[in-house]
Amino acid sequence: MTSQPSTKVAILGAGRGGTALLDLLHQIRSIEIVGITDRNPDAAGLHRARELNVPVYARVGDLVANHGITVVMDVTGDPAMERSLPQLVAPGTDILSGSASRLLWELVQHEAMLQAELLHAEKLAGVGSFAAGIAHDINNPLQLILGLAENLLDEQDPDQVRAHARDIIEAVKRTTAICRDLTSYSRRASSLQDSAVAVNAKLDEALKIARYAVGLHDIELRRSYHPDATVVGNPDELLHVFVNLITNAVQAMEHGGTLTLESAVDDGATVIRVSDTGCGIPPELLGQIFEPFFTTKPPGKGTGLGLYNIKNVIHRMHGTIGVQSEVGVGSTFTVTFPLDATDRSARA
Repeated sequence: MTSQPSTKVAILGAGRGGTALLDLLHQIRSIEIVGITDRNPDAAGLHRARELNVPVYARVGDLVANHGITVVMDVTGDPAMERSLPQLVAPGTDILSGSASRLLWELVQHEAMLQAELLHAEKLAGVGSFAAGIAHDINNPLQLILGLAENLLDEQDPDQVRAHARDIIEAVKRTTAICRDLTSYSRRASSLQDSAVAVNAKLDEALKIARYAVGLHDIELRRSYHPDATVVGNPDELLHVFVNLITNAVQAMEHGGTLTLESAVDDGATVIRVSDTGCGIPPELLGQIFEPFFTTKPPGKGTGLGLYNIKNVIHRMHGTIGVQSEVGVGSTFTVTFPLDATDRSARA
C-alpha cells in the first residue's frame, strides 16, 4: 500500500490564529508546514515555529514561491494580502483566506476547547473511581483523631495532652495532604505557557495519586531514573499521562506483579517507560487501544478515553507513545519526547 503524499502548507500570519494553526497542523503527520511569515518579527507564532523547527520567512513572496506548496493559509486579516496572493502563488495552489480562514480559526479554537473538556471529564471520571481508596486513606486518620480526642476528655496529665495534640496535628496534616493531592490532580490543566518539567518528580507524584485508584500492596515497585530527565510541556497534563499509565499497569496485574518506572536520556530524546508483568494485550487489539471509547475493561470500570486523551497530550508536546505487549507476560508503554525542545526552552 503506497502512502499518500503530504499536504504542504504555508501559513501567513503568526498572531493568535497562526500560532493555533501551527500547533494543530504540526500534530498531523500527513501535513508538512513548509514555513510561516509575519510582518512583525517578534510575533509569537514565529518564536513557536522556531521551537518546532518550522522555517520562518521574512517575506511572503519568498515563502509561497517555489516549495511545492498545495495550500496557503492566510490568517493575517489583511484585505490587501488577500488581493495580492493570487499573483504570488504558483498555479494550482489553493488559498484559504478571508471568511474561510476565520471559519478555520473558529474550528481550531473549538477543537482545542473540546479536547480540553474531554481531558477534564476523563480526569473527573478517574477521581470517581478513586472513591474506595480515598475513603480508606481519609478514614484512618479520622479514626485516630476521634480516638485521641475522646482520650483528651478524661486526660489530666499535661504531657499526655500535649502528646495527643501532636498526634492529632500529624493526622490532620496527612488528611490535608490527601485532599491537596486530589485537588491538584482533578483541576483543569493550567493555561500557562509550557515549561520544563522534572520527569522523575512527576512520576513519583503520579504514583501517589494512582494508589487511590489501585491497591499497590501486592505490587513490587522498581524505579530506574535518569537524574536529568526533563521534558517541556504542561505539568498538569503530564501528570495525567503518568497517572493513567500507572493505573492501567497496576490494573493489569490483578494477582500482583512488578511495576517498573523508568526515565532515560538517549539519542537526543527523553524516554519514559511504564512496564507491568500483567495479563498483556492481545496482538489483534494493539492497533485499537488508542482509539476513543475503546476499552478492554468491564462496563463501569473504564471510559475508553484514557489512552486516547494521553496520546493527544503527548502529541501536543511533540512526543510519541508506543506499546510492546505479550499476553501473559506484560506490557511496556514508552513515551518519547525530543530533547531539542527542552534545550530551546531552557535557553529562552
